[in-house]
Amino acid sequence: MSPRRLLGPCAAALGLAACAVGPRYQPPTTPPSASRPFVSSQAGVAEDQPLPPDWWRLYQDPVLDSLVQRALTENQDLKVAASNLAYAQALVEEAKAGRYPTTDLSAGATYGKSAQEAAAGAGAHMTWSTGFTAAYQVDLFGRIRRTIEAARANAEAVRGAEDAVRVTVAAETASAYASVCGLGEQLAVARRSVDLVQQTYDITVRQRDAGALSDFDVAREGVLLEQAKAAVGPLEGQRRSAVFTLAALIGRTPSEAPAEVQACVTPPRLAQALPVGDGAALLRRRPDIREAERALAAQTARIGVATADYFPTVTLGGSVSSSAGGVGQLFSAATTAFTGGPLVTWSFPNITVAHAHVAEADAQAQAALAGFDSVVLQALKESEQALSAYAAELDRQRALGLARQHADEALRLAQIQYQAGGASFLDLLQAQAALVGADQAVAVSDQAISADQVAVFQALGGGWETAPPVTLPKLGTP
Repeated sequence: MSPRRLLGPCAAALGLAACAVGPRYQPPTTPPSASRPFVSSQAGVAEDQPLPPDWWRLYQDPVLDSLVQRALTENQDLKVAASNLAYAQALVEEAKAGRYPTTDLSAGATYGKSAQEAAAGAGAHMTWSTGFTAAYQVDLFGRIRRTIEAARANAEAVRGAEDAVRVTVAAETASAYASVCGLGEQLAVARRSVDLVQQTYDITVRQRDAGALSDFDVAREGVLLEQAKAAVGPLEGQRRSAVFTLAALIGRTPSEAPAEVQACVTPPRLAQALPVGDGAALLRRRPDIREAERALAAQTARIGVATADYFPTVTLGGSVSSSAGGVGQLFSAATTAFTGGPLVTWSFPNITVAHAHVAEADAQAQAALAGFDSVVLQALKESEQALSAYAAELDRQRALGLARQHADEALRLAQIQYQAGGASFLDLLQAQAALVGADQAVAVSDQAISADQVAVFQALGGGWETAPPVTLPKLGTP
């Protein structure tokens, strides 16, 4: 709409209500298919039950519950997000100040004399002065209202960003805990493998000493033993690293890492289907979608702020001041001056800059709309990918479990046949190596299952709804 067409209606309504120029915000729409059930949801893998806000409690693990609660109050990234929200809320209050007059009160005293007084031979003296000024901008075209609207929407977007950090922190804490437990299981498997191979190695040495086996047989078994031992060290290092990650997530130094996680050697895992809801629930729950929608609302309001520059700015102002040689003479009729009246400023007819500002704001709003659409697609994609990866890992673990059973049976038969002379020593070594590998693969898959479950919950965007308030850092000393 052109400025000329807007000016008439606004001028007509001047005594009744002000106009707010710029587009009226309409929430963006999402594709109808986005609200449907997840295409990767399979029976036994996921169900359309609502996702609980504190999804980590589904594991019924008190240690995990404690770690997530600590992270949601003490995590440093969350404190940054909470501080950003406090700043955005302060900007809202600053924008609201435009509704009220600006005032300035001054008072002072000076000692000296003017050039005219010096020429006349007068002496220096005290001069007392005081004054008060006030100005009120009449919001004819909604510049102030649109500014407040933009600030509010921006604060709501920042709150969405804070909630998105909550989702990430809760998921990363659960994932780090699952890593500690999963690596604990892998360590236990690796140590059992070392014990198993060590026993076979000792038997091999005794049989070599008795002349039943050769040094070559001992060397082959020694290779398997050292390989089993070599797997322990890296797992210990990875587990310590996961513990340190947990410490950072709950706002602690590595030396203050939670000791209670050391006893966990079984990664948390839900045996039942995961409650995931549907696409509609996902779009309502994901805080990054809310953040993107509110950012679009803020940018739409900024178009109105820029559009108001096409039109005059009317400011009602007044001042009263007094200057006298003595305090008692202030505000007497002879020493008091006052002014008052409206001030109209307008960049017309050169509105090139205003037109550029509107074009800039409109382009940024278009980018915000595209950003919203992108976030919606990203949320759907992440959820489907997480569900697909989880379902695939479940299938993989079922196959690994069967392979482990076969490897265990193969080693049992190989031992019987070797003792009866029906199998070679190499057959025994191969069966033993197969069982060690199968045990390790199952343990790795156990950790992957836990990680994939957490990834599903993170993609679904839960964990912020009932989160406790963040403890903000204190500046300075009391």
